[in-house]
Amino acid sequence: MSKPVINEVKALNTFAQDTKIIGNIESDGDIRLDGTLEGYLNCKGRVVIGPDAKIKGKIYARNVEVLGYVEGEITAIELLSLKATANITGDLIMGKFSVEPGARFTGNCKMSGNEKLITGKEKITS
Repeated sequence: MSKPVINEVKALNTFAQDTKIIGNIESDGDIRLDGTLEGYLNCKGRVVIGPDAKIKGKIYARNVEVLGYVEGEITAIELLSLKATANITGDLIMGKFSVEPGARFTGNCKMSGNEKLITGKEKITS
């Protein structure tokens, strides 16, 4: 008798505006960050940086949507989306890129259709 197929649902991790994290975050599920992070964020799913969020460090994820402030490198395997309120200082590496009018960005940008964008210490796996 075959086992029934169960769809695995990943959790949504939410960090509120009054939350400050100093250190690293790793998650298999999606993350929404509205607070402050000083460190490394590694996510196999989607990351949303809220409009009041302040990030200083590196972000690695499958998809990243930025509405707030980021100082550091962002790597999105699939899609990086900068909303009108985004303010980024740092390098961007992504598969696809979407920018709304009003978004601010200072740094280098590398776009590649390669699924294996991430090398070295990063931990995301396809």
